[in-house]
Amino acid sequence: MGKTYEQIFNEFEGNSVPELSFGSGDVKYHLGFASQVNTRSGRHVHLKLAPNPSHLEAVDPVVEGLSRAKADILYRSDYDKILPILIHGDAAVAGQGIVYEVVQMSQLKGYYTGGTFHFVINNQIGFTTDFDDARSSNYCTAAAGIVQAPVFHVNGDDPEAVVYAVELALEYRQHFNCDVFVDMVCYRRHGHNEGDDPKFTQPEMYDIISSHPNVRELYIKTLTDRGDVDQTLATEMEKSFWDILQERLDLIKQKALPYIYQEPELAWKSLKKYTTDEDFFASPLTGISLTIIQNLLKSITTVPAEFHLLPKVNRLLKSWNELIKNGQLDWALAELLAYASILNDGKNVRMSGQDVKRGTFSHRHAVLFDEKNNTEYNRLSRISDTQGQFFIYNSLLSEFAVLGFEYGYSIATPNHLVIWEAQFGDFANGAQVIFDQFFSSAESKWNRMSGIVMLLPHGYDGQGPEHSSARMERYLQACAENNIIVANITSPANFFHIIRRQLTWDFRKPLIIMSPKSLLRHPKCISTIDQFTEANAFQEIMIDAATDKKVNRILFCSGQIYYDLLQRKEDKEINDCTIIRLEQLYPFPEHQIESYVLKNPKAKMAWVQEEPLNMGAASYIKARWKYESLNFITRPASASPAVGFKKIHDRQLIELLDNAFGF
Repeated sequence: MGKTYEQIFNEFEGNSVPELSFGSGDVKYHLGFASQVNTRSGRHVHLKLAPNPSHLEAVDPVVEGLSRAKADILYRSDYDKILPILIHGDAAVAGQGIVYEVVQMSQLKGYYTGGTFHFVINNQIGFTTDFDDARSSNYCTAAAGIVQAPVFHVNGDDPEAVVYAVELALEYRQHFNCDVFVDMVCYRRHGHNEGDDPKFTQPEMYDIISSHPNVRELYIKTLTDRGDVDQTLATEMEKSFWDILQERLDLIKQKALPYIYQEPELAWKSLKKYTTDEDFFASPLTGISLTIIQNLLKSITTVPAEFHLLPKVNRLLKSWNELIKNGQLDWALAELLAYASILNDGKNVRMSGQDVKRGTFSHRHAVLFDEKNNTEYNRLSRISDTQGQFFIYNSLLSEFAVLGFEYGYSIATPNHLVIWEAQFGDFANGAQVIFDQFFSSAESKWNRMSGIVMLLPHGYDGQGPEHSSARMERYLQACAENNIIVANITSPANFFHIIRRQLTWDFRKPLIIMSPKSLLRHPKCISTIDQFTEANAFQEIMIDAATDKKVNRILFCSGQIYYDLLQRKEDKEINDCTIIRLEQLYPFPEHQIESYVLKNPKAKMAWVQEEPLNMGAASYIKARWKYESLNFITRPASASPAVGFKKIHDRQLIELLDNAFGF
């Protein structure tokens, strides 16, 4: 990487170079680095080492996404100009399923990077586990067989053979543009770390290793036997090198390599690095002009004359046009309008996930399919001559690798919107490592911001435990230091504004949205066109005020339970109750809540949620509530996220509403 010895020794002393290592909140061997080196042919090569956690191989899809973004943004998708390099250990490459997922996605249109160079340091032991306890396959590189990627096995004791294997592998990659593996069979002389004694578990192996000459000794012998150098020169070179290291350690200064920032990196440098609580007191204006809205909606709902629409889609388009004629937008229109407005600003939008082209619940239909010849029509492809690109891909059946890929893509540039949608919200469980190690903590650990958006369908509709909860409580538990945004949106216009806010802010934060299912077609989940115009912004809370002057009850809630509460309130003609929706849960909109609570000090207050007591936002709200006592009205605490029978679900909902208006 061209990192100077001074920089390395500084990190051993607990220091770092933030501009190049992207942070100082992690152990030194997790930090990333960036440099620019000159090749022998005189070309400049940008090298990037991605910051990575101890979760073995979790960084793999992040590197792939970062590489894809660099190719798309800098080189117009010329993948020969970028190269993802993944360095594996033999135990990890065989044992971590994420490697399989990354190789499986390597030839897919949405995740293609022109081939990855995999270098395996095969030291025949994983921590203290022998290879015959670590895998069933003969070779640790068995994952290569998924795509028939070649594997070059090479002896680590022969440096020249290793160089040859690497050069051969890279030529193969450039020519065939597919993955290639180099399996360097070697050994680990010391334990897993500096203080570990490997003889505890592998005494026989380490008796052999202790008497085996090291690579330097073997190579010096090779060179001297060939007459390339004499023994005296080799000894002098080694002594000279150690002397240089000692000098650097003794704080003799050394000039760092120059580094020229690439265009996307300059975009990051122009943004604010740190945020304060005040940055979240109010959202910036994100509305657009009525003329632009009308033009974009026309583009979204117009299909080429020669395109053969499916009858169901044709009916949908007619219903959307009817809504627009009445000055209204449902969720699908508001969502596509948000993306279209960003594209209209010349910025790209990338979206992936399982079935995202049509949407899991068939609401989006961002891409239409001709019923006669199966050709695709991207509804966001003809907005203007200067528009950004709308990349949308139905993903492989993966959460871990795909989310990691999209995160990697998002950190390449702050000026494009990157979205991952889970088929159901709790499917993101399979990608929890990416959330924990990158989304929630990368800014704290590595000073790495990201504006990625996660759409997690959430809502209790009697569909059973695996199709109800996006596990909101897990994301809220990770909230601190303004690290992420967690929202539970109930209004099409508010969704439009929170999406646009991602690129309007002068900083970036990952956005986790508990996105709707039943609300996609709820007759009351409609916004008027004037709510999308210039004077509007995202509303952190939304207040349905009581019609009576005296407010006796205030119900706080979030998500689709609001519409159930509203229906009960209207049916029973309850006029002394105010319902307040928390559209943004974190950062907690405390000052906005406080101003209303203080105006009605005698009102009874409750937090109402559709999730069980031990899930959802209940514990989070309780920890932040500092006013008068707050009742918690929820489903009973449960080991399972939801019941599996519709009748029980309906009965629980009735009890929930009875309690909400009866306490």
